[in-house]
Amino acid sequence: MTQDKKTDHTEGLGRRSMLKALAGIPVLGALGFETFRKFNYDAQNDSRKQIIRELGLEDLAASVRKVTNTQGDLIRLGMVGWGLRGPQLAQALGFNERAAFEQKLAQQASNGNNALKSQMEHGNFNVAITGICDVFDQHAEKGLAIAQHDIFTGGDIARKNPVKRYRHYQDMLADPAIDAVIIATPDHHHAQMSIDAAKAGKHVYCEKAPIHREDEIQPLYDAVTNSGVVYQMGHQIPQNAVFQQAREIIKRGLLGKISQIETTTNRNFRHGAWIRHLTDDGLPKPGDAQSIDWGQWLGKAPKVPFSIRRFYSWARYFDYDTGLFGQLFSHEFDAVNQLLKLGIPSQVTASGGQYFYTEFGDIPDVLHTAFEYADYGTTLTYSANLTSAKRRPRTIYGRDASMTVGENLTVTPDRQSERYAGLLEKGLVDPSRPMLQISKGAKLTDATDAVTSASVQYYASRGLTSTYIDGIEWNVVSLHLKNWLDCIRHGGKPSSNIDMAYQEAIVLAMADISYREQCRTAWDAQNRKIVRL
Repeated sequence: MTQDKKTDHTEGLGRRSMLKALAGIPVLGALGFETFRKFNYDAQNDSRKQIIRELGLEDLAASVRKVTNTQGDLIRLGMVGWGLRGPQLAQALGFNERAAFEQKLAQQASNGNNALKSQMEHGNFNVAITGICDVFDQHAEKGLAIAQHDIFTGGDIARKNPVKRYRHYQDMLADPAIDAVIIATPDHHHAQMSIDAAKAGKHVYCEKAPIHREDEIQPLYDAVTNSGVVYQMGHQIPQNAVFQQAREIIKRGLLGKISQIETTTNRNFRHGAWIRHLTDDGLPKPGDAQSIDWGQWLGKAPKVPFSIRRFYSWARYFDYDTGLFGQLFSHEFDAVNQLLKLGIPSQVTASGGQYFYTEFGDIPDVLHTAFEYADYGTTLTYSANLTSAKRRPRTIYGRDASMTVGENLTVTPDRQSERYAGLLEKGLVDPSRPMLQISKGAKLTDATDAVTSASVQYYASRGLTSTYIDGIEWNVVSLHLKNWLDCIRHGGKPSSNIDMAYQEAIVLAMADISYREQCRTAWDAQNRKIVRL
């Protein structure tokens, strides 16, 4: 090595060798610092900053929406459904029994999670839960108890706005003491309840999926758009700071022409396959024909005798759900559609089968689906497996770079990229490593500093649990509910509004029909109907 090659470098390394080594350090993170500590810190920092400048991302932090205090008049909420999701949504609004909340607070603190602590300090959205509706007496009673304990005022909000049980959701909608409803029932009720709520003038927050069958799509859309109510679908990923930065990176064209998007679901436990009617001891969970209004629970579904298995494990039956599509792919589609605005595909093809969990139900546990976007020259693929825990990231493939988006974000240059040819030639970036990595805990005030946070949980890995904004850890469900409440009070469209729900409903129905009827499907936009091919 000649002397002039040595003079530019720390510890006598050649410029090309050093930059290749530095390329392995995340630009927006301190990952691997100990591995690379032999390099001068200033040189590392300068290299990160140089890459950020080369990518034009010095102002990337500005793409993250600030969380502002927009509290207004009290909003009185009615909650329809208090099974698994209802209590989670109530906690995201700040309602929980004090002892249970403090126990969860301590558990989070021991794991380095500050989302509940932040909620205590910043999350009072000035709402009261004044209505609970559930067909199961035990669930309704739990809901009534929790609604009386808001964590912000020690129950003062609840005492001034007492909660009432409604045995039929129509009675709740008819009550002028209810301003808005949160729908957390099995999926086959979502559309009709949302339609009825919109017609009653109640704002709607509805868990995914927005519909169960094709014939509900247009009535839902028409009811909401003609009513003037604020509708929010329960997809919280748009509130994630990492996701918002991913959207900006795509907007700026850093990936180049996007040709393929891969989304996946991998799980390997019975509860994750919606087998939920037994306790950990193998005993049936509580509930019987006397304590559960079975006819009301069935609704429009085929009439069958009371079944505790169907009641808890309803997502395993096409009678009440679209299985993997409505439960998990709906999150994936929302993420992709929020990032790329793809909308409705030209064709959909689905295949798979029920190969492992065959004891009851009819949903598949292995599923492969292709969504063709001919006008964009892009294909979205969804691959699901309920018998493998192998984690597979949500990945967007572009001509110049690929991106993975979940709890964290990475951008990796393509070795044949024309856009990054100069950086590749200089060794400043390496196609075998991310040239950009943003962690969940990134301190966005400094583009060269971040904290890594890995999670083994599925929803956390998909960016659906918590996020950091201005150094504060937030539950993204809380932020999503806040987005809805802010729009009710101050106007505007929420992130997962009725237009997004309309597109998702069509896509889910196309996929569901393709799988169940073993055909390809297409969308007839002129006649607003799905075509079997």
